[in-house]
Amino acid sequence: MRLFQNSAFYPSYFSRLNYLAAKASCFAERRDIILDDRFGASHLLKPVLDRSPETFFTNGDDNILQRSWAREQGMPGEPALDTILLAQIEHHRTDVFYNLDPVRYPSAFLRKLPACVKKTLCWRAAPSGSADLRAYGAVLGNFPSILESWRAQGCRAEMFFPAHDPVMDQYGNRDRPIDVLFAGGYSRHHAGRAKTLELVAGLAERFRVNYHLDVSRLTLLAESGIGRWLPLQKYRRPEVLARIARPPVFGRQLYELMGSSRIVLNGAIDMAGADRGNMRCFEAMGCGALLLSDAGHYPEGMDSTTIATYETGSDCLVKIEACLCNWSEMKAKAEKGRRTVRDLYSKERQWALFAHLLERL
Repeated sequence: MRLFQNSAFYPSYFSRLNYLAAKASCFAERRDIILDDRFGASHLLKPVLDRSPETFFTNGDDNILQRSWAREQGMPGEPALDTILLAQIEHHRTDVFYNLDPVRYPSAFLRKLPACVKKTLCWRAAPSGSADLRAYGAVLGNFPSILESWRAQGCRAEMFFPAHDPVMDQYGNRDRPIDVLFAGGYSRHHAGRAKTLELVAGLAERFRVNYHLDVSRLTLLAESGIGRWLPLQKYRRPEVLARIARPPVFGRQLYELMGSSRIVLNGAIDMAGADRGNMRCFEAMGCGALLLSDAGHYPEGMDSTTIATYETGSDCLVKIEACLCNWSEMKAKAEKGRRTVRDLYSKERQWALFAHLLERL
C-alpha cells in the first residue's frame, strides 16, 4: 500500500518549527524535524512515524516545506500549495490518501486527484460549517455526535481514534513539580472552558499552576503596551488569567511539560455535546499525568478508575484540591491511565483499525 498522509499546523506552531528547522536545507530535513518533534503524533499513522519507504508525509499548509519540494522537483514559477500537493501525490503514485486537513482540501480538491489514488479518507472531529467532504471515501472521528452530523450531510463517517505516541514513554518518569497544567486555546466564545480556567487560575497563589495559552492576534495586540490605549477591551483576558499565562507549547515541549505535571486540566469546547475524548486526553494520560476533565461520555478506558472529572468550574476547584491532597492515590490512578491508554490505543491497534476501514471502503 502506497500511503500518503497530509497534516496541518496551528499557526502558532510555525515559530517553533522555523526555529528548530533554521538550518534545514531541503524538504526531507524539514519534514524529518516535524516528525521528530511529534506535533500531532497521536494522529500520525504508524508507517509514517516508522518512515516506511512506501509512505509519504507532508504538511500541505507549510509554505516553506512545500516550496522546498517544488524547487527540488523543478516545478516552474510559484505554484499554489494545492498544486504542489497534487504533484506530490502523483509523484508518489499514491494508493491511499489520508488527509488531516480536509477543510482546506475538500471535495473540490479530491476531484483533481490523479488516477493512481484508489481510496481517500480524512479526519475531522469538529463542526466545519459548509465544508463539503462528501467526495471522501470516509470521514473519520471519535465523537459520535459529530460523525452523525457528517452522515446527515451525505458523508460516510466512521469511528477512529487518536493513538498513544510511544515517544511519550520517555517523559514523566521523574518528579512532577507542576501541580496543574493547562495547554490549549483560550477564547471567551467557549464560555464553559473560559470560566473554569479563570477560576483555576486563582489557585496560583497556593499551587504551581502553569497555563500555556494559544490566543488570537487581537488578544496579543490588546494586551500589548500600545493595545492598552486602543478600544480592544473585549479581547483582553481577565487579569487573574493573563498574569500567569505563557506562550503555547507543542510537540516534545508539550510532552515535557505534561511529564512534569501532576494534573493536566482539560475542558471541551462547545462543539460535540456530551462527547469527550479530544487529543489532549490521550496526550496527558500517555505522559502519565492525571487527566482532570469535564464530565461527559468518554471513550473506552477513560473512566473513574483512570481519570478524574468535574461538573462545573467551582467543582473543578474542589477536585484539584482533593487530588493534590490525596496525591498518592491519584498518582496510582494516573499510572493506571497511562498503562490503559498505551494498551487500548497503541499505534499498532490504530494502524490495524485503519487497515480494516480500508477493506470496507
